[in-house]
Amino acid sequence: GVTGILASPTEIRGAGRSATFGETSTVHCKNYPCVFVTKLMIAQKRATRRKVWTAWTAVVWAAAAAVLAALGLRVWAAAARRSGKKHGVVVGLFHPYCNAGGGGERVLWCGVRALQAADESVRCVVYTGDANVTGAEILARARERFGIELPRPQHVHFVFLRWRSLVEASRYPAFTLLGQSVGSVLLGAEALVRWPPHVYIDTMGYAFTLPLFRWLGGCGGAVAAYVHYPTISTDMLERVVARRPTYNNSAVIASSTTLSAAKLLYYRLFARLYGLAGASADAVAVNSSWTKGHIDAIWGARPGTVCVFPPCDTASFGELPLGPRSRTLVSVAQFRPEKNHALQLHALRALRDARPGHFDDVRLVVLGSSRNDDDAARVAALCALREQLGLAGHVDFRVNATFEELRACLATAMVGLHTMWNEHFGIGVVELMAAGVVPVAHDSGGPRADIVVPFEGAPTGYLAAEAGEYAARIADVLDLAPGEFRATQERARRSVRHRFSDHAFDQAFTAVFLPLIRRASSPR
Repeated sequence: GVTGILASPTEIRGAGRSATFGETSTVHCKNYPCVFVTKLMIAQKRATRRKVWTAWTAVVWAAAAAVLAALGLRVWAAAARRSGKKHGVVVGLFHPYCNAGGGGERVLWCGVRALQAADESVRCVVYTGDANVTGAEILARARERFGIELPRPQHVHFVFLRWRSLVEASRYPAFTLLGQSVGSVLLGAEALVRWPPHVYIDTMGYAFTLPLFRWLGGCGGAVAAYVHYPTISTDMLERVVARRPTYNNSAVIASSTTLSAAKLLYYRLFARLYGLAGASADAVAVNSSWTKGHIDAIWGARPGTVCVFPPCDTASFGELPLGPRSRTLVSVAQFRPEKNHALQLHALRALRDARPGHFDDVRLVVLGSSRNDDDAARVAALCALREQLGLAGHVDFRVNATFEELRACLATAMVGLHTMWNEHFGIGVVELMAAGVVPVAHDSGGPRADIVVPFEGAPTGYLAAEAGEYAARIADVLDLAPGEFRATQERARRSVRHRFSDHAFDQAFTAVFLPLIRRASSPR
């Protein structure tokens, strides 16, 4: 038989009864039998229409619910801020790893100290994911690691975020930048719900939280960022174009034309979104001229973007005596992949190969903080590389060293190593120079642009890029005559003493962010 829909009932012949649309009948046509299934077909069409209508209705209701939730959050946040303003302006600082003990954390706590000194009514709320410690322990670590005492520690509060894993790079093996950025928005939403601030400052580079606090948190006019490092930069795009493998551009992608083209498109789209997010900020401070160049290129150049060099403990380290030192090399950096500690070990091996008779008393001390299991695994890998390169008696790793241990090491070291490509600034390099340790830093980023620059017409340190270059520059420092070494120490210390001091940072930091606090505290 044939299953079909006839044009009209009159075409049906021989049916036991008349068949019309909406009915199902078995009929015999003039020349062949057929099954008339109009009722079933129409019912199916109606069911499909109902499903489509239901789906669109669900989308509309979901969108309406999201809008209402956003409006409700905005109204609630505004009410919460108004009720809390009588106790002082709340400055929210988004820093999920505030207990990490790195240069970014020194900026955070010096910034808190500067704001408290400038305005006694300020209450600082730090949004952190360090839920395994207490607020008192975090402040004690800041005091121990950086020597920072806050004027009013009782006015510093902590919101311990539960969803910090959403911004962990290990959670996103692919599309890491996008995954972490979406995760930061969700983490920021948790922070906003837990304690809505009057002024919001992102101090760790999560730019996608800026529009969240501006539009949903109701902090319009008081949203700001201190940018240590652009999430994406033109240098990253250039590396993909050049197909150079690195820690964030795997050899698999670099070796493929198709994958490189796809990643370049992804980076360009992400850079556009990153620029839109950054445009939500009312004030932006960047930590170096290198960072400012990239932020201006992606977020758009504007008068509100100001270079505020990070606070470096030039006063404390400047008290260390100058003069002859032991043949010790020192490195100060968190155990993160971009710090490229492996290059330091390869440079030391290259030095040994080039000067076998002058290596016995050379020693490298590597100091750095370990934030999590990934960092601990990197330390273990570096220990294995030390054994593989035959440097067991010449390299010492000191994880999570105290401030006093750091000072003691810098007081005796002769050469300081820095190996991060395009380091945004380089607090560790400044501290080396203030302590009288002659730096051999990577020939890129902040060290090249702002720090290891000639002073009074003479060098303050050295720059290198490859292991062989590092070995040659280290040898240059080790071979300096005592008088020449002392003169280099003095020039380096003078060049950084005032430019990168805590006092210079306090003045520049409050000049950028205090007007936002004044604006938030004024009646509306």
